[in-house]
Amino acid sequence: MGAECPPASGRGAGGRAPVIAVDCNGADLGPPEVAAGAALAAQQGVRTLLFGPADGLGDLPGAVEVEDSPVSIAKTADPVKAARTTPEASIVRAARAVAEGRADALVCAGGTGAALAAGIFNIKRAPGIYRPALALPLPVPEHPVTLLDVGANAEARREHLVQFAYMGAALATSVLGVPRPRVGLLSNGEEAGRGSTLVLDTHAALAERALSGGGILEFVGNVEGDDVVAGAADVIVTDGFTGNVALKLIEGVSQTILAAIRSAARSSLRGQAGGLLLRGALGGFREEIDPETPGGAYLLGLRRLGVVPHGRFTRRGFAQAILRAERGVREDLVGATLRALEQADALKRPPVSAKPVSLPGP
Repeated sequence: MGAECPPASGRGAGGRAPVIAVDCNGADLGPPEVAAGAALAAQQGVRTLLFGPADGLGDLPGAVEVEDSPVSIAKTADPVKAARTTPEASIVRAARAVAEGRADALVCAGGTGAALAAGIFNIKRAPGIYRPALALPLPVPEHPVTLLDVGANAEARREHLVQFAYMGAALATSVLGVPRPRVGLLSNGEEAGRGSTLVLDTHAALAERALSGGGILEFVGNVEGDDVVAGAADVIVTDGFTGNVALKLIEGVSQTILAAIRSAARSSLRGQAGGLLLRGALGGFREEIDPETPGGAYLLGLRRLGVVPHGRFTRRGFAQAILRAERGVREDLVGATLRALEQADALKRPPVSAKPVSLPGP
């Protein structure tokens, strides 16, 4: 299954083994494919609590528990309203299970908007967090790059991107094992004076923090689009609109190149012979850049961890998402994120209460 996480060994709520709540509705291949992914994860010792149509998920091992939840809001036009008004929806019930402590992390098999809304309404934002963010470890050969935000926030402010930088650094350290991640800010030029007002303001804020030294990250300044896959930084920060466009472009280019290689290998007898000689190497390369390998995007900034796999994933991708969520619980990714933000003095401060004013006497 590629770069899987190691088997479960940590503890969840109440000292038990971590349990992952999984919304089975919304996947392109249907709820049974998500359930099959949970069965694969169970082979590596991960317990899951599935929310989907109980009569359509097939035979499952004992480590997989099912709560019948046939209602889906994954494709709704207004996921925020649906998450508020449809308590019986599978994603809402899965998020509520995490909020209640019956599960330790959330995996949603489709519908980013619904996952975000259900998470915010039920699991709630962590203290001091402005906005949750979607962080995706891109499967760049030999050098994984974490990109965030990839779709949770179409618009963002400077303080949001500053928090995203430390969220991404905590993820890179806790899950990917990068000791002091290099963090870059996506822009249209490497110079500090290039970019939108948002980029300029965020660059100044991160550079000011970098001058103090220490911290869990190294700010390397602005990076351009080609730097995303060139290893110029371990974590690249941007707003959700730009990040989602960049992600879809990267995915589209990689799939187009793989299709072109396959077409060339089948175009002639010489190409077929060459393809046979390169099959092993190309197979490893295809595995390395497969978007299913990272398991999806991490939903950071809530009181518990979420992972959002792509709806078109197969059972392998959903298994990876569950394994990543379980590892995130064991590595205390939520706690690591908050500690990094606190250390950087980047948490949102509560409003200062107004002092009572004494009215003059008569």
